[in-house]
Amino acid sequence: MLIRLLERTQTTIGILFLIVFFITIVYQVITRFIGVSAIWTGEVATYSFIWAVFMGASVMLNRREHFQFDLLLKKLKGKGKSSLTLVNDVIILGFSSAITVFGAQAMINFWNYNWVSIPQLKMGYVWIAVPIMGLTMSIYTLNHIIQNLKHFSGKEVQQ
Repeated sequence: MLIRLLERTQTTIGILFLIVFFITIVYQVITRFIGVSAIWTGEVATYSFIWAVFMGASVMLNRREHFQFDLLLKKLKGKGKSSLTLVNDVIILGFSSAITVFGAQAMINFWNYNWVSIPQLKMGYVWIAVPIMGLTMSIYTLNHIIQNLKHFSGKEVQQ
């Protein structure tokens, strides 16, 4: 239940930032066509796209639709497949934990930097997407590990 709510929230945030990205790009094209300079559109488009991608990456990890090499996984069945999935999840958990820690450090380091075109906005608001992505990836992966361990013990539970 909590995982579904978290995924739905992230999906909504990602979609909102894609909408901001799209509207900003359309506005940028229109203003260039009529000869008006809107220098803020480049940064808004870039940073909203970053947020959309990072939120989407985390959701895709939860759905197991992220980039993966699954040649061996497709050949295995039963406990072998579950074991490989568990190993993969442990590796992903380590990677996403590192993203969380180093993303938080980057966010703290860059928090007080200002946007070039909108100096009232801090870069920390952009960088906070990294530890959020890492943290939610860790939560999703822990859930996958728990589900996989329940599968090993024969107590399969639906998400």
